[in-house]
Amino acid sequence: MDSADIEAGRERWQRRYDAARRRDADFSTLSGDDVDPVYGPPPGADVPGFERIGWPGEFPYTRGLHATGYRGRTWTIRQFSGFGNAQQTNQRYKMLLGAGGGGLSVAFDMPTLMGRDSDDERSLGEVGHCGVAIDSAADMDVLFDGIPLADVTTSMTISGPAVPVFCMYLVAAERQGADLSTLDGTLQTDIFKEYIAQKEWLFAPEPHLRLIGDLMEYCNAQIPRYKPLSVSGYHIREAGSTAAQELAFTLADGFGYVELGLSRGMDVNTFAPGLSFFFDSHVDFFEEIAKFRAARRIWARWLRDRYGATSEKAQWLRFHTQTAGVSLTAQQPYNNVVRTAVEALAAVLGGTNSLHTNALDETLALPTEQAAEIALRTQSVLMEETGVTNVADPLGGSWYVEALTDRIEQQAEQIFARILAMGGGDSVEHAIGPMTSGILRGIEDGWFTGEIADSAFAYQQALEKGDKRIVGVNTQLNTVSRELDILRVSHEVEVEQKALLARRREDRDEPAVRAALAELVAVAGGDGNMIPAMLTACRAEATLGEICSALRDTWGAYTEPARF
Repeated sequence: MDSADIEAGRERWQRRYDAARRRDADFSTLSGDDVDPVYGPPPGADVPGFERIGWPGEFPYTRGLHATGYRGRTWTIRQFSGFGNAQQTNQRYKMLLGAGGGGLSVAFDMPTLMGRDSDDERSLGEVGHCGVAIDSAADMDVLFDGIPLADVTTSMTISGPAVPVFCMYLVAAERQGADLSTLDGTLQTDIFKEYIAQKEWLFAPEPHLRLIGDLMEYCNAQIPRYKPLSVSGYHIREAGSTAAQELAFTLADGFGYVELGLSRGMDVNTFAPGLSFFFDSHVDFFEEIAKFRAARRIWARWLRDRYGATSEKAQWLRFHTQTAGVSLTAQQPYNNVVRTAVEALAAVLGGTNSLHTNALDETLALPTEQAAEIALRTQSVLMEETGVTNVADPLGGSWYVEALTDRIEQQAEQIFARILAMGGGDSVEHAIGPMTSGILRGIEDGWFTGEIADSAFAYQQALEKGDKRIVGVNTQLNTVSRELDILRVSHEVEVEQKALLARRREDRDEPAVRAALAELVAVAGGDGNMIPAMLTACRAEATLGEICSALRDTWGAYTEPARF
């Protein structure tokens, strides 16, 4: 790009920056020197390929979505939390919000993630252990008691039974008196990554996509600010993928959901802003920053050039980040505070929109209150003390960072081509779209899981050979630190939750529940939108297990084919 084009871009950025709202804050160094809101090539410089880097707030958004960077608005501190029963988690949420958290992120226990009630025999020993137990809308009432859902953005990390859990959330908001049309938050709902990595599905892919399509249509029409899909790369990376695989598999899944919306006749400029993303921030500092920058650039280009998005918001990739749980070690766990801080800084320098920082004890158990506070304060220190919010994309133009960004983008494009080829490409007709067909074929053939397994195996070999090092694990093994006191969820939580569920079943209007479930099954057997019928069932206090079982009886369960 020649100097005239670069200067024209700088002027466009300046106009955007001058017109934008900015925080009333000190934007100077610790020594008191003022810093510019953005930096770029010196006047008169010719920079080949600068159009791929650009200016913040301008296509292809490599340097961020907004001209102001974090001068306009900092990232949201959104700590992922949930344990025991709804009352215990409610108390933790109030602590997090009171200590500076900007939004909530709900962690559910394994029975809830699998669409089972707490008194299901398969739930034995798991109730409340990796998140909060939610059996019906009444639990949602308790979970958010004293927390106005009309004012607090809430993210829910759940995919298989995401839609009925979302309906329970809506019922809880109704009971608070909230105007549902104004709710703001995010539901994960990403079923592709379940087949690829996390393995928490309920049905075969097709009925899951039916539910997701219904949810997209409902939110688009009724709750426009709510984001019905958070496409997750986090679990793909935690399963052992490389950074490029995490990026490519996740964005491919996102393209699949774009195709799903288009196949429903929806306007991409209307529904694409409701898609968000969820990435892992691992410990390789510069590689992670490059990954986030490449993600924005790829998404903007594909949405514009392949899927026809013309509005800026439809081309924007918004993402939440969580520091890498898989990088935490049980050995010398205080080292995890350092790892988490480095990973969080990478996410911030990569332009994350919201962030969760892991606690030092999460490799052993759910975080204690003290460990949760340290994780929260890690973000506060980055935000308030380090100066990283003063300049938009401060590493933009770094030869190393730009080379890494280009390399990861190229690797991702090669993976996209492979996925498209698996589905037959653009030369054949597709029920939803060519990327979706490739994803479904890759799931059926075990291609995704095989690719991740190969990457995880290669990394493990490097660890065992000592080529890759982890402090406290295969190097610097001596330590003076002692064992941690960890949070233990009492067995009484399960006993009390099952008793509470039994009382609620006794107190509800059983004929109304049966009628609502029958109507839900009838809609599931047709082609109508399922959300209204599911809301009716949740208002009647039908349980999560009852709703999911009714749908399993209609659609059947899914068993992953054996791979050898």
